[in-house]
Amino acid sequence: MNGARTLSADDLTLILGKGLHVEVVRHFQDKAPGAPPAFVERQVTECLRYLYLVSRYPERLGGLFLPVEQDIDEIWHFLILQTREYRALCEERLPGRFFIHHRSVAYEDYQEGPGREQVLEEALRWIPLYCREFGPFDAGALPHWTMVRFLHERILISLADIADLKPVPAV
Repeated sequence: MNGARTLSADDLTLILGKGLHVEVVRHFQDKAPGAPPAFVERQVTECLRYLYLVSRYPERLGGLFLPVEQDIDEIWHFLILQTREYRALCEERLPGRFFIHHRSVAYEDYQEGPGREQVLEEALRWIPLYCREFGPFDAGALPHWTMVRFLHERILISLADIADLKPVPAV
């Protein structure tokens, strides 16, 4: 890492707004009463990290498939339904200041389209940006990011080595 300050979960809560953050966490805790509160909080944080990255790096990430788990996508859906607050989040508080449109695509469906090499190239484009903005992935992030979990658990790449991945230029 370059020593620059990274955005914390608290920073992202402030960007979303404390009231809406509490509402989102409560909604998803009610939907999954057995889920530990810290896990639900982390889901919301990772959703906000996703939105932040798409907003901050539209030239690099625009139109890419960032493989987050279905629970993160459902949180994004919930935010979108809070239309006034979601528009303000996108256009006033996230760095890109533009409305982030949503399109659901299942990971399995996406894999069938572009081919394995493109899926890997796209993953290698956003992982370094995530680490730059939020610090290295930790074990708490793994349940929420499909590709990082795959690299760590199936390919056996350490979280430290994942954090050291170099950005791949957009093609």
